[in-house]
Amino acid sequence: MNQQTAPAVELGEKDLPAHCPNPAMTLWSSHPRVFLDFGHDGLAKCPYCGTEYRLKPGTVLSHH
Repeated sequence: MNQQTAPAVELGEKDLPAHCPNPAMTLWSSHPRVFLDFGHDGLAKCPYCGTEYRLKPGTVLSHH
């Protein structure tokens, strides 16, 4: 069986704080909004739909 996975959604500083579903997703595929925690590798995965997110190179996370 050949499974194709969508490429990770790349986010920059203007997209933070990051959440899923993101504005580009269609309404029918929506689930409750969840804010994403990025690891040290700059990757995050939505616990609802499995969409993967990646920070663009040079993006700085500011912690409050």
